[in-house]
Amino acid sequence: MAQTYEQFCPVAMAAEILCSRWTIVLLREMLAGSTRFNDLRRGVPRMSPALLSQRLKELEEAGVIERKPVPGEPSVSEYLLTRAGEELRPIITAFGVWGQRWIDSDLSLENLDPNLLMWDMRRNLNCNPMPKRRCTIEFMYPDAPKKEEREWWLVVAPEEGVDLCKIDPGFDVDLYVSSDLRTMTAIWMGHDSLKKALRQGNVKLTGDKQLAQNIETWLGLSPFAKEKSALR
Repeated sequence: MAQTYEQFCPVAMAAEILCSRWTIVLLREMLAGSTRFNDLRRGVPRMSPALLSQRLKELEEAGVIERKPVPGEPSVSEYLLTRAGEELRPIITAFGVWGQRWIDSDLSLENLDPNLLMWDMRRNLNCNPMPKRRCTIEFMYPDAPKKEEREWWLVVAPEEGVDLCKIDPGFDVDLYVSSDLRTMTAIWMGHDSLKKALRQGNVKLTGDKQLAQNIETWLGLSPFAKEKSALR
C-alpha cells in the first residue's frame, strides 16, 4: 500500500493521489490531449514505460482516468479523463502559471530536451496562416547532445494536421530552421522573442520566403508564454 499522510484533510487526501512523482506532469500531458500510451511517452520522455504504466493504473483506480479500447484496434487502449480528471484542468494550469511567474528562467533552461520541445511545438503549431498545401519544416539543433536527435521534421498537411518526425520523411523541405537548443527553448517558453533571435542571428531561416516571413504567426509557443515573470 502507498504511504499516506494519515490526515482527513482533503488537501492531504488529494496530495496522496496527485503528488507522487510524475503524476502532475502526466496529467498535464493528458489535459493537452494525449490519450494513447506512446503519445503519453513522447510527452514525458524521461519517464520509464514501467512507471508510466504504474501511474496510469493508480489514476484509473482513483477515478481520475478511465481506460477504453480504441474502436477497430482491439489491442490498443486510450486513457481518457473522467469528470474528476477534467476538474483538475484549472489546478494544472495554475501550476504552470505559478512556475512561469516565480521560477527563474535560467533554472528552467537548464533542463533542455529537444524531444519534449518539438512534441510541444507540434501540438501548438498554428496551421491557419500556413499555405494550403503540405509544408515540411526541418529544425536543426547543431549543439544538441550527441545522444539526442539534432534534426526534426514537422510535416503540416491540410487534411492530416501536423506530424513530427525524427527520421527524414522524404519530402522536399520548404523551410530550414537552425538554432541552438537553448535559444529555441527560451523562445517557446516566452523568455526570449523570435524577432530578437532572428535579428541577432541566433535563429536562421532558409527556404520558403512566405513561411519565413510568417513564422511568428504559425510557430507554436507554450500556453504559458504570455505570463510575465514576477522576478524581473
